[in-house]
Amino acid sequence: MAVARDRRFPLLRRNRVRESLSDVDTARIAETVAQLHRQSKATLHDRLHRVRMALGLAVQAGLAAGLSWVAAHDLLGNPQPVFAPISAVGTLAVSVGQRFRRTVELIVGVAVGVAIGDLLIHFLGTGPWQLGLVVTAAILLTIFAGGSVAIVIQAAATAVLIVTLSPSVANLEPTRFIDAAVGGTIALLVTAVLLPLNPLRVLNRAARPALDLLAEQLDATADGLRERNQERIQAALDRLRDNKQELATLTEAIEGAKETALLSPARWHRRSELTHYADAADPIDRAMRNSGTLIRRAVTLIEDDEPVPEPMPHAIAHLAESVRLLKREFAQGEEPEQARERSLRAVSEAGRAYAEGVGFSGSVVVAQVRTTASDLMVASGISQEEANRLVRQSFGETERPGAPAGPEPTAKRPAAPPVG
Repeated sequence: MAVARDRRFPLLRRNRVRESLSDVDTARIAETVAQLHRQSKATLHDRLHRVRMALGLAVQAGLAAGLSWVAAHDLLGNPQPVFAPISAVGTLAVSVGQRFRRTVELIVGVAVGVAIGDLLIHFLGTGPWQLGLVVTAAILLTIFAGGSVAIVIQAAATAVLIVTLSPSVANLEPTRFIDAAVGGTIALLVTAVLLPLNPLRVLNRAARPALDLLAEQLDATADGLRERNQERIQAALDRLRDNKQELATLTEAIEGAKETALLSPARWHRRSELTHYADAADPIDRAMRNSGTLIRRAVTLIEDDEPVPEPMPHAIAHLAESVRLLKREFAQGEEPEQARERSLRAVSEAGRAYAEGVGFSGSVVVAQVRTTASDLMVASGISQEEANRLVRQSFGETERPGAPAGPEPTAKRPAAPPVG
């Protein structure tokens, strides 16, 4: 009996261990599945967002391709107007915001390619080495003439088509040139008259990723300072540094919106609002760069074990909220008064933090709060001089606790951090 009991207890213990391990595995698997579910939802959301962003352009491209074929085939009598829809789609898709210039470059590139291809074919005939020579000559000639990358590519592509298709397609050279002109013109007609996009809607969608990125990393920095979590702040810094795509999207959207407002009579009434948006692009870029300096110094602050006064994270969190308010008020077409108020509140909290006492890196963080707030004020439509004045006023004349009334011969209180 005793032997049987002794054998049974280890079995029971092993079963309990297996059950506990099973519980751990179940929890771990459930957490993994939950993470995958969240990631799939986020991925689906991002994909749907990209589809919404590209929907207008896709419809424009489809309409331009169809109309350019009809114009070249039915109106001009070209039996195979292949290059007209290609030119139309290329004009629309390659250079959003520079479509007029892109159309001119497209036609110039076609003219160069046709001239070089036709000339060399006349003297040398066709074949692989002639093809290589024609492409090389087209590229070198357009570069020598100071052509842009688009002209160089178009000239080389046209030369290839001339050499490869000329033996089997009669009168290709003038047809190709006319097709390019028709396709580019139809593309401009679609974007300016037939189906012009709402430039403010395009801008709002394009500005959202850049402003969300800035706000999220400022929030992460504020939380990292409260927790004295250096890794979290460093992660925010790394993410903010990787902002080229967001800024490029915003800049391209601004150029596209300005072009739409210039070419489309239906959008002329939006010019003043677009000018305001365009003026905000540079200060938003500066706010990102100054926020990067702020976050980098916050990392050093934690590394050096400097004090983190309670108002300092509050100041950075107010900056993040100011960015969100700026995005919302821009999208609604409102005067961004709430964003300005929140920026000045951030400066006021930074002044309190400075008064409580900060180290060297902390003083830089405070200075960058002031500078970033000034950038956001300028982005909201206030002049740089007025923004600086309001920032100085909100920061106030602060004194460190316990500072002597008279001057000290051995130490001087640092001046208030400057506005950028």
